[in-house]
Amino acid sequence: MSAYILPILFIFLFAYCLHKKINTYDGFVAGAKGAIKLVVEIFPYIASILIAVALLRASGITNFLAEILSPVFNLLGIPTQLVELVLLRPFTGSGSYGILQDIFLQYGVDSYISRCACVIMGCSETIFYVATVYLSQTKVKKLLYAIPVALVCSLAGTIVACLICKVI
Repeated sequence: MSAYILPILFIFLFAYCLHKKINTYDGFVAGAKGAIKLVVEIFPYIASILIAVALLRASGITNFLAEILSPVFNLLGIPTQLVELVLLRPFTGSGSYGILQDIFLQYGVDSYISRCACVIMGCSETIFYVATVYLSQTKVKKLLYAIPVALVCSLAGTIVACLICKVI
C-alpha cells in the first residue's frame, strides 16, 4: 500500500493543478530555488551542531559525563547503559541512531535496554537541532524558556519510557 501513496499523491496534485490552471513546472522551479536558498542559509547551523557532537563523542566527554551522571540516572530509573543515548539525543538524531545500533549489537534487540532505547528514541526529539535549524528560519531568538522546558519534558519522557518498559 505504501508503494502507491506517493504516486497517487502526485497524480492528485497534478490533476488539481490542471483543474486550477496552475503551471506546475514553474511552481516546482520556484520551490527548488527556495530550497537551495534555505539550504545555504541553514548549512552553517547544521554543520556547527554536527561538529560539536562529533567532538563531544571523539573527546570522550560523553563517556565521562555518562559515568558521572549514571548514579543520578539510576535513581530516576534510567539504566546506566542508556545515559550516553539520553545525553546525546537532544543534540543529534543520526548520532543517537548510531548509539541505538551499538545498544542493539551489544544487548540484542529484544532486551530491556534495547526496548527502553527504542521508546526513548520515539518519545524524544533532537531539541538543539530543532532550535538551531527551524527556529533560525523563523527569527525566534528568545529561547530562554523553550529549551529548558523541552529538556525537562525529554527527561520526563525518558523516565516514563523506562518505567513502562520495566512493567511490560
